[in-house]
Amino acid sequence: MSSTSLSSISADLSRIRLEIRSLQPQVVLWRRSLHQHPELGFREEMTARFIAQKLQEWGIPHQTEVAQTGVVATLEGNRPGRVLAIRADMDALPIHEENDVPYKSQHDGKMHACGHDGHVAIALGTAFYLAQHRDFAGTVKLIFQPAEEGPGGAKPMIEAGVLKNPDVDAIVGLHLWNNLPLGTVGVRTGALMAAVETFHCTIFGKGGHGAIPQQTIDSIVVAAQVVNALQTIVARNLDPIESAVVTVGTFQAGTACNVIADTAHLSGTVRYFNSNYAGYFGRRIEQIIAGVCQSHGAHYELTYQSLYPPVINDGAIADLVRSVAETVIESPLGVVPNCQTMGGEDMSFFLQEIPGCYFFLGSANAEKGLDFPHHHPRFNFDETALGMGVEMFVRCVEQFCR
Repeated sequence: MSSTSLSSISADLSRIRLEIRSLQPQVVLWRRSLHQHPELGFREEMTARFIAQKLQEWGIPHQTEVAQTGVVATLEGNRPGRVLAIRADMDALPIHEENDVPYKSQHDGKMHACGHDGHVAIALGTAFYLAQHRDFAGTVKLIFQPAEEGPGGAKPMIEAGVLKNPDVDAIVGLHLWNNLPLGTVGVRTGALMAAVETFHCTIFGKGGHGAIPQQTIDSIVVAAQVVNALQTIVARNLDPIESAVVTVGTFQAGTACNVIADTAHLSGTVRYFNSNYAGYFGRRIEQIIAGVCQSHGAHYELTYQSLYPPVINDGAIADLVRSVAETVIESPLGVVPNCQTMGGEDMSFFLQEIPGCYFFLGSANAEKGLDFPHHHPRFNFDETALGMGVEMFVRCVEQFCR
């Protein structure tokens, strides 16, 4: 990032109201405390207690143990109006942290390597501010969600009724995003993030001596042809205007250089934006595997799982978030309109139920070395983004609940 960009970002801080700028140091402390105590999906007991304790201190009504470890807080404005939900995921990843910082993870092999500690801190900052400033119409629900990284906590929370009682009219959420520099917001109507599907396949051949292949059915040869054939799905079966990915991520077979393996194991992931392709990739992958195996006399077992649908933003709520972003951030970088990623997010389940918008809040600062990618053992972000996130959420409430 250039010095010009950094100076413009400093100017942007004046756009964050004084009360939230004063709250910034406390939000940073909350984030760092959470960062030191990362917990995996559906095991976020300490995190949930931390959240509940703060809500209790501030007199904010809340429920705990929603979908195991989730927390839901409810804030009412000073007059009737619509209901807006704010979602923050709170789980960490099974990664050993390599950052040398005072607030480094104290849980070996676990790390907040995707910014969820920041998401929780931003939502807490929003809750604190709104509890002190009730001059808005309607109701705000803050949904602290477990297990976004897996196996997925959004759907269980919906099934537990978090969008009811009172019924939620719309939902917003953000992701701190090291793929964008500090001082930017990525927001768009329609598909923002991809559907996530996975497959696991075992090819069964007939093993034997590496020097006598005519007595065998070589599972490695079969599996290799499957890998190559799967690449034709995107290249030759999809409309070239559409975007999709079929990736084989693992391939395991064989025990010795002179032994033809009788089994080979493959696994991979599928990503796409267009909801019309739901179900298509699973069928097409099985057709290809079945055809290749049949041609060689092999057989197979395939497990295919659809995890998350694509994240599809509602046009009206995306417009609201975009207008808010334009008031919070005014820099040469500004609002990024067509930011998309093949990464997945179970925020998609909320967006299937009600209108909403999920957006990216730029958090990278290369000059400070805070630009490692998500899920990297040295992932960290510029904490200036935390105050920006609180301001974004508060203004969304003020614009929607009026």
